[in-house]
Amino acid sequence: MKLNIALLAGDGIGPEVIDQAVKVSDAIAKKFGHEIAWTPALTGAAAIDAVGEPYPDSTHEVCMAADAVLFGAIGHPRYDNDPKAKVRPEQGLLKMRKKLGLFANVRPTFTFPSLIDSSPLKRERIEGTDMIILRELTGGIYFGERGRLDDGNTAFDTCTYTRAEIQRLAKLGFEMAMTRSKRLCCVDKANVLETSRLWRETVQDMEKDYPEVKVSYEFVDAVAMRLVQWPNTYDVMITENLFGDILTDEASVISGSMGLMPSASVGVHTSLYEPIHGSYPQAAGKDIANPLATVLSAAMMFEDAFKLKDEAEAIRTVVNKSLAEGIVTEDLAGKNKAYKTSEVGDWLAKNV
Repeated sequence: MKLNIALLAGDGIGPEVIDQAVKVSDAIAKKFGHEIAWTPALTGAAAIDAVGEPYPDSTHEVCMAADAVLFGAIGHPRYDNDPKAKVRPEQGLLKMRKKLGLFANVRPTFTFPSLIDSSPLKRERIEGTDMIILRELTGGIYFGERGRLDDGNTAFDTCTYTRAEIQRLAKLGFEMAMTRSKRLCCVDKANVLETSRLWRETVQDMEKDYPEVKVSYEFVDAVAMRLVQWPNTYDVMITENLFGDILTDEASVISGSMGLMPSASVGVHTSLYEPIHGSYPQAAGKDIANPLATVLSAAMMFEDAFKLKDEAEAIRTVVNKSLAEGIVTEDLAGKNKAYKTSEVGDWLAKNV
């Protein structure tokens, strides 16, 4: 099978972790008799430096022509520290999501048996955690009208949602719940926000189409608390853009490291697979970043975009083996030997 994949390494540690995912993916392709055509393209600060914009038309054309997109990370301190910057790497991410129709971010959260005591939460609270958070990606406050008034002394950001946007994400959530434990939690702030009341009303109207799914409705502040108390009580969650951004980062530490969790962004035109961590510029070029989230994102890509479940499982198996045998970077090594990013990638590819 020929796989056409757009490769967007991005900024910071993005190129380093992407390199390891490519090594492992190429090893999988060789093992299972596939051919991968990688097409690199610029995005983020790297694209701003090269062509003056964070998501150029040429990159969009590469993504549209691909069967899937493997993405690293974007962001650079010179933009983070300059609130007046007119062009920012994150604008490229939002533009990419909008133009590719990436409406649903799929964020799994699970534990690794060999790392369960590395979590900041107690073992008894997190054992058995296996949840998926579906975050709406193309609506809400990140895309609403914004501006300044009163000579710049008053600022506003507007949160807007349509019923169709909510239905599109909720449908994916219901369908995912049907393949799992048939439990769905809608996370909102319906006691305060009108957009949240539309979310709740829309999901309630859809319940009749999925009678086997048990649906619960919880306020986002309560969920933020319960995620660190009883994360193993959740299965599939759906929520809006801002709430999902915050809750998925909170949930990511349950596993013991933000460098372990993969994600997918399901789109109208294509789907994108990326680690949940950022560009971590302090580690860029030092060969110390954890590549496992990116490698596991490649596993999601094989399974979801190409329906190659055996290939995805082979990647997960070798990742679990690396964790069990201590072939890990410094964030997980503790007092044991820490391996370089490239060494972990080499070991994974060799052991596929």
